[in-house]
Amino acid sequence: MSAPQKTFRRSLLVTSAVLSSIALTAPVAFAAPKPSPTPTATPPADMSSVGGARLGQPGTQVDLGSGAPVLPKDITARSWIVADAESGEVLAAHNAHWRLPPASTMKMLFADTVLPKFPRTQEHEVAPSDLAGMGAGSSMVGIKEGETYTVRDLWLGVFLRSGNDAVHVLSAMNGGVETTVKEMNEHAEELQALDTHVVTPDGYDAPGQVSSAYDLTLFARSGLQKKDFREYCSTVRASFPGDTKEKKGKSVRESFEIQNTNRLLTGDSDVPVYQGIAGVKNGNTTNAGATFTGVAERNGRVLLVTAMNPEKREHNEVYKETAKLFDWGFQAAGKVRPVGELVAPKSAAQSGGQSGGNGSAGGAAGKASGSPVASASAAGRSGGMGVAFAISGGVLVLLAAAAFLVNRRWPLPDLVRRRSSRP
Repeated sequence: MSAPQKTFRRSLLVTSAVLSSIALTAPVAFAAPKPSPTPTATPPADMSSVGGARLGQPGTQVDLGSGAPVLPKDITARSWIVADAESGEVLAAHNAHWRLPPASTMKMLFADTVLPKFPRTQEHEVAPSDLAGMGAGSSMVGIKEGETYTVRDLWLGVFLRSGNDAVHVLSAMNGGVETTVKEMNEHAEELQALDTHVVTPDGYDAPGQVSSAYDLTLFARSGLQKKDFREYCSTVRASFPGDTKEKKGKSVRESFEIQNTNRLLTGDSDVPVYQGIAGVKNGNTTNAGATFTGVAERNGRVLLVTAMNPEKREHNEVYKETAKLFDWGFQAAGKVRPVGELVAPKSAAQSGGQSGGNGSAGGAAGKASGSPVASASAAGRSGGMGVAFAISGGVLVLLAAAAFLVNRRWPLPDLVRRRSSRP
C-alpha cells in the first residue's frame, strides 16, 4: 500500500477509535419504468442495466475464477449485491436492479442528501408541526415537542434507532417533507440510482416507494465519503437527551442510552458482531420485509453488501445472510471476474468522460447534470488511488473528476477494525 493510501485510510480509524473501544464493551442505462404500488413475486425480465448488462438480468450473476469459493447455498434474499467499495467492482449479485420497498435503508439517501446542510452543533427546538404526518407504528427515538436538540442528536436518532421522528424534525429544518423528498429524488438521479423513487424521507411503506440493492449500495458508498456519516453509522451506543424536569427548583435535562439496531455492529443472541463491520443501515417494514446494507473492512479490502427481504423468516435472518455474503466476498476477492460496477455520479461522468474499465460502463445515464455532486466533497489526489471524496472545511467541492474516472476508483478512508482478534 502506498504512503498516500495509508494516510488516507488512517483518517476514519483516528476519528472512530473511541467507537471501537465502546463496541468491545459510465453505465449502460435506460429510463426505468414507473414504480408499481406493490412489488411482484418474481423479478421482471427487463431491469435497468446501469453498471453493466449482467446486473439487469434476473437471477444470480457471478463469474468464478480459479480457486474462487462457490456462493453460499442458503441465501434467500430476493435481491442482493456484493461489491468492492473502493474499486466499485461488483463481485456477485442477485436481481440487483429489482425495484423493491427499501424500508429504513432509504434513510441512507436521506442522510446523504440532508446531512451536509446543517452543522452538527446547531440546535433546534421541536415544534408540534415538526412531528406531523408520521406513519402509524413508526420507529421512534423519543423526540419531545418543546425540547431542544442538536443536529448531532438528531442524526444519532436517525442512525442508531432509525427514528422517523428524527427524520421528520430534520426534514422540517430542511423546508419540509415535500422539499426533502424532491431533493432526495434529485440526488438519487445524480447518483445514477435510477431504480429509486422516494415518497417518504424515512422509508415508511408508501405506494410507489421503491429502490434496489444496487441503488442502496450507491447511497452507502456516497454517504461513506462523509466523516459525520461514517461516525453516526458506526456508533454502537450513545446518550440521547430526554425530558426536562424540575428538580429542587432547577430545570434538569435527563438523558437515556440508545443502541444501534444494526445487529452486525452490536451483536445479538444469535448473531455475533461481525469482524471489521463499520455500518451502515438496516430496515424492516411490512411491505419491505428486512433490508440491510453493510460495510466491512478486512485485510485492507472494503466490501459493501446489500440484502433485501430474505424469504427465510428466521430471527435476524437478513444479518445472517449478509454475514455469509461478506465472508464469501472476502474469500472470493481477486478470484472472481466482476459482473458489473458501481457507477460514478452523473456530474463526475460529465466532467471527465468514461474510460471503459471492465466494459460495463460507457456514458452517463440520461442527461448529465452540470451541478457538482451534492452529497460529497472531494479532495484531489494523484497516484493509483485516483480521487477520494472527503469532507474538507465544510465546503463541498468536486476536484480532479477526470483522474477519478481514469482510475475508476473511489477510495474510502480507513474503516474501524472491530474485534480484530476474533477469528
